[in-house]
Amino acid sequence: MIKDDNRENRSLAEWISSLAPDHRQELFKDISEEECDALEHDWSFWARKNQLPPEGDWFCWLILAGRGFGKTRTAVEWIRGLVEGNSPLTAPKGAPERIALVADSFLDGRLTMIEGESGLLAVTHPDFQPVFESTNKKLIWPNGIQAFLYSAEAPDQLRGPQHHVAWADEVAKWRYVEDTWSNLLLGLRLGRTPKLLATTTPRNIPLLRKLVKDNRTHVVRGSTFDNMSNLPTSFFEQVVGQYEGTRIGRQEIYGEILSDVQGALWNRDLLEKYRVRQIPELERIVVAVDPPVTSGKNADTCGIIVAGRDNNRAYIIEDCSVQGLSPHGWAKAALAAYERFQADRLVAEVNNGGELVESLLRQIDPNVSYSAVRASRSKVRRAEPVAALYEQGRVVHEGFFPELEDQMCSLTAEGLSDGKSPDRVDAMVWAVTELLLKTPGRPQIRNF
Repeated sequence: MIKDDNRENRSLAEWISSLAPDHRQELFKDISEEECDALEHDWSFWARKNQLPPEGDWFCWLILAGRGFGKTRTAVEWIRGLVEGNSPLTAPKGAPERIALVADSFLDGRLTMIEGESGLLAVTHPDFQPVFESTNKKLIWPNGIQAFLYSAEAPDQLRGPQHHVAWADEVAKWRYVEDTWSNLLLGLRLGRTPKLLATTTPRNIPLLRKLVKDNRTHVVRGSTFDNMSNLPTSFFEQVVGQYEGTRIGRQEIYGEILSDVQGALWNRDLLEKYRVRQIPELERIVVAVDPPVTSGKNADTCGIIVAGRDNNRAYIIEDCSVQGLSPHGWAKAALAAYERFQADRLVAEVNNGGELVESLLRQIDPNVSYSAVRASRSKVRRAEPVAALYEQGRVVHEGFFPELEDQMCSLTAEGLSDGKSPDRVDAMVWAVTELLLKTPGRPQIRNF
């Protein structure tokens, strides 16, 4: 692993802003208006040291950093530098002609990598704007260089296309991370020195652990605080302050890859062992709901998990959980999942809502096949027999579910380490209980 020296990490712009006013005035007294305008698009002026491309021989530049670090801007500026070079009218010598942009989904890629506030369209100089062909999911710069957008939800689309360089965004969130990554690497075969930049808030997944140990990887670690001068004070007071000193804060703020929680009911290696990309025809599908007690932006998440059964095995198909919605909003989300997957039953916990939960659901869909479940034991006690089914290989995940799996691997006898409600886990437990721990009704074959 190539380590990054992060001891002195201020940008030139931050250093100048720290000077006394008379020193700043002296520094800029002879600068022309044109030179001032040029600074706006001079990344070497605005970038911190850990946002500049590494020197030396490397294949993968891996940025493991907390929220708000500036990962997107760093990647966009790297690509802009490769595309424009010193003479943007023609492709610079050795410039990549084909660039891969890989996001968690096409929507995330478009909203973050291309059209976002720090995306390629916003950051590129107005005189050298690329054209985004949304239908073809392609960017074309005036000098002919092209960038192609891919989704980790469709890894086979990377099977075949070739590229010179790639930017892989939020790798730790990818649904089919191993398949997408391997297809991406196999297509990086143009030019003499193909390179890959991976930006992500870390999670404890095998791919990231492997990359960190690879001597061809240049690892940069960073925290939300690195970019403090560019983030609003309210963000630190309301968001960062809420998670400071917590386990999730170490991951989401400081960018740590957290190890498994001692005593947790699940661990990462177990979940990896029983992860698949394709599932068989299912005999029965259920949507399980763990309703929140309150609504609003600070409310608990409404856990909504879709699962199915084939013979004696359960498959976790989708995590449709939502946060911050009104009761009518989460009920609509649950019924949308019920309809989309043609589920046989919607199961909802009613300890806190009683008959109001069913009434709310039936106001939207009077014909929903509904079962109420009432908890008589603690969430952890209910989860223990389901954890045992995982150990037997009787529960499988179709792809990767980051938020759900984070909760699963943090749930101990004392609850979650951050003190929050394990809402997604609770919904998953109700779904698996309905499919494998209850006497099933007559099955219907589903193939979707």
